[in-house]
Amino acid sequence: MKVAVIGSGGREHTLAWSLVRSPEVSHCYCLPGNGGTAGLPKTVNVAIAVDQLGEICEFCQTEKIDLVVVGPELPLTLGLTDQLQALGIKVFGPTKAGAELEASKSWTKQLLVEAGVPTAFGETFTNPEPAQAYATKMGAPIVVKADGLAAGKGVIVAQTLAEATTAIAELFDQGFAKIVVEEFLPGEEVSVLALCDGKTVIPLLPAQDHKRIGEGDQGLNTGGMGAYCPAPIAPPAVIDQVQKQILQPTANALAKRGIDYRGVLYAGLMVSSTGEIKVLEYNCRFGDPETQAVLPLLATPLEKVLMACVDQTLGQLEPLQWHAGSAVCVVVAAGGYPGSYRKGDEIGGLAEAKAQDVTVFHAGTELKEGKVLTNGGRVLGVTALGEDLSTAIATVYRGVEQITFDGMYYRRDIGHKAL
Repeated sequence: MKVAVIGSGGREHTLAWSLVRSPEVSHCYCLPGNGGTAGLPKTVNVAIAVDQLGEICEFCQTEKIDLVVVGPELPLTLGLTDQLQALGIKVFGPTKAGAELEASKSWTKQLLVEAGVPTAFGETFTNPEPAQAYATKMGAPIVVKADGLAAGKGVIVAQTLAEATTAIAELFDQGFAKIVVEEFLPGEEVSVLALCDGKTVIPLLPAQDHKRIGEGDQGLNTGGMGAYCPAPIAPPAVIDQVQKQILQPTANALAKRGIDYRGVLYAGLMVSSTGEIKVLEYNCRFGDPETQAVLPLLATPLEKVLMACVDQTLGQLEPLQWHAGSAVCVVVAAGGYPGSYRKGDEIGGLAEAKAQDVTVFHAGTELKEGKVLTNGGRVLGVTALGEDLSTAIATVYRGVEQITFDGMYYRRDIGHKAL
């Protein structure tokens, strides 16, 4: 089986790493891939950017690719799945219509309300003045969201009205045509990534992401500084509730709109102190860095599961098998991230880290003249497994401590909230 993984981040390295472990997968092409995917067995990087849809389609046709797995949201929102399907190529990832789930917060909010899925109440605005008036009426803390793709950084939790006013002005200044202002939901966040074939929805193990740059969840929002799985805030009984009250009704609502959704339904949820669960947001693809913590625990071959989604046979699949224990991923970032940062610094200690029984997933890296160099804000995702969360945390930090590059930064408290 020949597969193509679209993307260049830590999520894509993890997807490729998971796929090539199966004897059923003979070739894996990463478009464009990174310094880590360049070193995977059975894997070749192909220098085609994720937004070059015509080139991607031509390559997949020429190479007779059996399954395309789309990592990031951008090519999905541009309609890559639609173009590949028109050529008769199997692809895991929703169509452009389905990707609205992530591309438009207001569209998703309307869908959830229509479906009766519990979510924060709020309103959509096309001008700053009424948005500010609404925020003033609601009071702080309050949440301001960009209605469009923002690389995981389009949500501002404003603790004061002054912060809300600034956030509203900045998002409109950045060119967003619409924003959503909604109530602040207290509680604890959990990410539930579910597989959907258009009819059946199967949730994966719950994970918890650490969005803020600073320890103790302080500072600016990032794309994610680490994750652990499974998250104890969402035991099996809670996941069963999420499946019945949130995931399946969402899939049904998409189908009612004529959307054949085959891909990941990634629900960002808030669990209140009383156990009430509400949707914060939906994404239309695997999470990053949640994927780096979830997939290493999956014992069922990944290509088997993804192909069942594409073929709409998820309901006939045997229950997913999981390795026992916990997984923790710590993101190693470039100094200055999520602001401006430097590229091109050589990364050392990768072999030494691997010797500590961790897996190093590359995100913002490139391989140049035999050296692995930094090439992004989130540079690496170091993952460890353990019989319990404490063991996984201890192992992962032993691995992280072996890695060196100028200005490297990582949080030292990933997973501690669960302890």
